[in-house]
Amino acid sequence: MRSTCSPSLPSRSRALTGAIRTALLCLPLGALAPALTSAAENSASQQAVRSYDIAAGPLSSTLSRFAGEAGVLLSVDGSLLQGLQSNGLQGPYGVDEGFAALLQGSGLQAVRDSQGNYSLAPQAEQGDTLELQPMTVEGFALGNALGEMEGYNATHSSAATKTSMPLLETPQTVSVVTRQQMNDQGSLTVAQALRYTPGVMSSPYGATSRYDYVAMRGFSDGSVDNLYLDGLKVMGDSGTYSTMQIDPYLLERIDVLKGPSSVLYGRSLPGGLVAMTTKQPTDETYRQVQATVGSNNQRGIGVDLGGPLDEEKHLSYRLVGLADKGDTQYDHVESERYALAPSLRIAFSEDTALTLQAYLQHDPESGYHGGLPAEGTLYRRNGRYLSDGFFEGEPGHEKFERTQQMLGYQFEHRFDGVWSMRQNFRYLDSKVESEQVYSLGWAGNSSELLRAYTGADERLHSWIIDNMLQAEFDTGAARHTLLTGVDYQRAKAKVTYYGGTVDNLDAFDPVYGTPVVVGGPFGQTRRLEQTGLYMQDLIELDRWRFSLGVRQDWVETEVATEGVSAPSGKDSSQLTTRAGVLYLFDNGVAPYLSYSESFNPNSTSDANGDPLAATEGTQWELGVKYQPVGTDDLYTASLFHIEQENLASKLPNEDFFRPIGAVRSQGLELEARLQVTDSLRLLGSYTFTDIEYSKSVFSAVDDTLDNKGNTPTQSVRHMASIWADYRFIGDSLEGLSTGAGIRYVGKSWADAENTQRIPSYTLFDASIGYDFARVGLDGVGVRLNANNLTDKRYVAGCGSSLNYCYLGEERNITATVSYEF
Repeated sequence: MRSTCSPSLPSRSRALTGAIRTALLCLPLGALAPALTSAAENSASQQAVRSYDIAAGPLSSTLSRFAGEAGVLLSVDGSLLQGLQSNGLQGPYGVDEGFAALLQGSGLQAVRDSQGNYSLAPQAEQGDTLELQPMTVEGFALGNALGEMEGYNATHSSAATKTSMPLLETPQTVSVVTRQQMNDQGSLTVAQALRYTPGVMSSPYGATSRYDYVAMRGFSDGSVDNLYLDGLKVMGDSGTYSTMQIDPYLLERIDVLKGPSSVLYGRSLPGGLVAMTTKQPTDETYRQVQATVGSNNQRGIGVDLGGPLDEEKHLSYRLVGLADKGDTQYDHVESERYALAPSLRIAFSEDTALTLQAYLQHDPESGYHGGLPAEGTLYRRNGRYLSDGFFEGEPGHEKFERTQQMLGYQFEHRFDGVWSMRQNFRYLDSKVESEQVYSLGWAGNSSELLRAYTGADERLHSWIIDNMLQAEFDTGAARHTLLTGVDYQRAKAKVTYYGGTVDNLDAFDPVYGTPVVVGGPFGQTRRLEQTGLYMQDLIELDRWRFSLGVRQDWVETEVATEGVSAPSGKDSSQLTTRAGVLYLFDNGVAPYLSYSESFNPNSTSDANGDPLAATEGTQWELGVKYQPVGTDDLYTASLFHIEQENLASKLPNEDFFRPIGAVRSQGLELEARLQVTDSLRLLGSYTFTDIEYSKSVFSAVDDTLDNKGNTPTQSVRHMASIWADYRFIGDSLEGLSTGAGIRYVGKSWADAENTQRIPSYTLFDASIGYDFARVGLDGVGVRLNANNLTDKRYVAGCGSSLNYCYLGEERNITATVSYEF
């Protein structure tokens, strides 16, 4: 069987990048052909012998680590492992031999199904078919799949290396928010789900819910350029409206990688990235429906269905959908969402699988997205504060309608015991229609706000593809996992902008209905192309773990504006590197040191209309991780130092950007994720961030750009949080669960000149739930969540001007009833 592929892809000046694009599309076809005809030959690939060094401990923990290192999926009824210990595993083993050695004397055996996945069964029931409980021990098929988890503690992540790697052995800081944590904390957005993650300011723009703004390690550029979905960048840039917002109900987990990450992902911010993983097809039948009501007239329904479509489980599916509607804490502003995410997994053999994915979302209304002056929010204006729900716009001209369609796939194939490949692809079509009346600041000493009108119609088309070839082999005593890859992304956004004027508004006695005078439209087309080649080698040598990576990127950006004779554009290339070393002690202590780099093209233009040079970032990180032997608990402490250059900003009353030099961020992050007892789970974090402009570039005529030594806005020096969840087990209250959390956010600066402070604030969250299985209603559960329990009024942050400050979220209470069947 032959595979053919036409090279008729978009041309480019460099012949190399054209060849790369052709190869990107041809590779999976060439891999799939032999996969369909040689499944029997490939079935032995998972039996490759490799060396293990797994310490003695509880059998559940040793099996979890073995499955992860062996690259297989393991599902198990947790009751089979209670109280059982293992002597660990040292030396070379195949997968079956390794399971047999670990299970020796336990009365259990590992059983492999037709897809190469494993389950446990009592030895006397080898031939019986068992009904397995939801997966509680994680493993990884084909080096990339992340199974579902129970509790708060993930053991592995692929965010830092694009391979399944234990968190303990990753020489970079990674935090994971699990599905259970999102449920327990009542997360309504991805930003909310990250509230208890160190190094992350999850809502620098306050109560807005239109986008998931995430500031990491002090870096906040007003974009959402650090979000990834199923391993691929969520396309968009700071000049477009069409960046997707993913509802957390459709997600299985969220991995947060701290620090620069361009070696594997290309253009990115130096603070880190947020890697979201959608709910995947499952081999076990799963059905859930839930209904939610809450503050601000919120009401919604969600459906989550999954399972096999044939007896051999070669076909499995997942269908997740939701409908949600409500008001917001701001007057005259609503939010409404409808989303559907179907996926289908086809297991051609235990070594070859294809997952087809779609994501359809329509947001008729997308909530509030604006800022108000410091006077009236941060401190009084003429002796008064603006109300928490004050709306500065016009109800008849407040609109943000977003329609997004995504189609993609994840293809995986293992050639033999050494070689495997993966390819991820996604196409996005997005349409946004928006209009807004917004504040320009106070009019003199009056109580009136100056206002203006803006509107836009935008259409974005983008696609992104990432092709990876992986080899696992030994050179002497060293074990290598070598990953080579090539990715390509292309985006085109066509925007029609409208400007307009509108009368002032008395902020303390608002009367709406003022006519808006809309000016003539002008159009703009924005294009971006990026091609990247990368290589990474993960080396295991005795107790040492080494990580080496290098990447070359070619990026083209272009902005064509109506009425301008020639488009502005910039071609650039960038080489980035990464290196890390970690030592794994027998007692679970793992100190590490790493270096990493990032770059991100500037989508902004200078006074001549030319794009500015790309920002560049470097980080040194020194840390230590600790995982007590026999547990999945994880303690992490890290010291980091980041330098970012070629930043851009613009002065008030200017419509172009200027270079403003460099920023230096350094600090300490502490995190603990503990399963203290069978009943008690704890999350704790502390962050210290010292960030300042380390170099300034300013005009000799206007020295207001001399900001050296100042701290950027929306950067907090101290943050801390703790969350506790307690479940009653074995008494009259069994089925009841309670949770409580405290979040502290320290002072920050309200302006770039560092003349006005934003006070610190402390917020309290709580939850209570009940599983009605105790009273005979199997599968029925109810949960009540309260965020900002005391309804504290606070300012979350201010932009570079005191005219734009952002009120935080007021108290929000939701009640959810769910039924699993």
